[in-house]
Amino acid sequence: MADPTSIFLGASRKPDDSYQRPEELLLKYGNRHGLVTGATGTGKTVTLQIIAEGFSNAGIPVFCADIKGDLSGIAMMGEPKDFLVKRAEAVKLDPYEFQEFPVIFWDLFGEQGHPIRATVSEMGPLLLSRLMNLTEAQEGILNIAFRIADEEGMLLLDMKDLQALLTNIAERADEISRRYGNVTKPSVGAIQRTLLVLEQQGANHFFGEPALRIADIMRTTRDGRGAINVLAADKLMMNPRLYATFLLWLMSELFEQLPEVGDPDKPKLVFFFDEAHLLFDEAPKILVDRVEQVVRLIRSKGVGIYFITQNPLDVPETVLAQLGNRVQHALRAYTPREQKAVRTAADTFRPNPDFDCATAITNLGTGEALVSTLEEKGVPSMVQRTLIRPPASRLGPVTAEERKKLISESPVAGQYDQAIDRESAFEVLQKKAQQRQQIEPEEQSTQAGGSRWTLPDFGGGQQPAPSDRYQPAPRQRQAPAPRPSNRQTVAEAAIKSVVRSVGSQVGRALVRGILGSLTKRR
Repeated sequence: MADPTSIFLGASRKPDDSYQRPEELLLKYGNRHGLVTGATGTGKTVTLQIIAEGFSNAGIPVFCADIKGDLSGIAMMGEPKDFLVKRAEAVKLDPYEFQEFPVIFWDLFGEQGHPIRATVSEMGPLLLSRLMNLTEAQEGILNIAFRIADEEGMLLLDMKDLQALLTNIAERADEISRRYGNVTKPSVGAIQRTLLVLEQQGANHFFGEPALRIADIMRTTRDGRGAINVLAADKLMMNPRLYATFLLWLMSELFEQLPEVGDPDKPKLVFFFDEAHLLFDEAPKILVDRVEQVVRLIRSKGVGIYFITQNPLDVPETVLAQLGNRVQHALRAYTPREQKAVRTAADTFRPNPDFDCATAITNLGTGEALVSTLEEKGVPSMVQRTLIRPPASRLGPVTAEERKKLISESPVAGQYDQAIDRESAFEVLQKKAQQRQQIEPEEQSTQAGGSRWTLPDFGGGQQPAPSDRYQPAPRQRQAPAPRPSNRQTVAEAAIKSVVRSVGSQVGRALVRGILGSLTKRR
């Protein structure tokens, strides 16, 4: 039953309740994206597991998030349990062979896998604003910060780089406002407080170097199988905004770095986005537009994106329209929203005259699903009620010892485990601050009348106080000459009074005479 051009998903049910027709996902349409939905406990994780196994055996690397830890068992050999063997017989999977798969474990916190890091510059202001839930004004300031970092040649690598740059912007708020618009210290402070919250939630583990190289998640083994990259996300789910932002960043990096390949015979990489609703919850329109753009265009890069979520209404219609391969597990229809979700899911399938989709969705058993994949020429197949095949790998998580052993034997062991802190914005701004501190005391001393000049000490006497001007040596002081007394006799005083009186009278007479003669002439 093995087909190198397709992945066997299971067998569809005939009207007499027997399973006969195999349901397959064609590899050449694997980059047309997909959707796996269903209520909790209906089998979404097993479906994800068998699709990942199929891509890996076809030589296609896979990246997927492990929300509950169950997916980690894909690294270990499966076990012949009764209910698995029974299902294999029902879907005519013969022979049912067990297999272990090449897995690389990753973890943003570096606890259950190799650390994954990205630099602040790679993340960019748009995704950071989404991560921090900034207002429009605060997002503008963050854009200004990135612009200043580019202009002044400062690297933004980790959280402390961004904190230091924001502090510098607050100090230069007046200057920067004249160039780029209003920058207020309260807005800068609000961004800094948000960064502190992110740091406490563990985001400081994510930002830094060495940054993840896309090539390391696109590895293949010597026997031609694709690596399955499993992201430990149980702790990451405590901060869903960081989880969604990271996965969106990874998709954006894939889109920017991979070359155009058109429609290849099989995908270059397949990306599974579990709990996809976290990406779109309360997301601004500009971010949803970005997701839609990446989903629409990344297909030509040979990358397939598969969203896994409980409700098809969690995915915007503009994104939903781009998903060609669909697996719908059971949904409950107790509330009006759940009933709407059932109708929406039923309407997205190509109808099958043998059953009513809306009714079937609510009656599906565990491990059953409605399946529609792209057939020849990219046309969606008629929806079929399908029993999903059992996995070849272990159904359940790995133990702590098994995980530790797999991490130590990983092809990227030692490459990302130790963080690197090279010179970046924090160090550059710190050096500038130290230089200012050294210059300021000298300027203050000069303004206070001090001098950089010193006089030689020849000994034997007190050195004169320094001055900014050269001063001649002090001469030997001599006794001052006696000043004339200001005292006068009574006769001298009387004579001076008469003279002042006569002088005044003569002056007035002269003035009157001159003025009178001028008047008479007229």
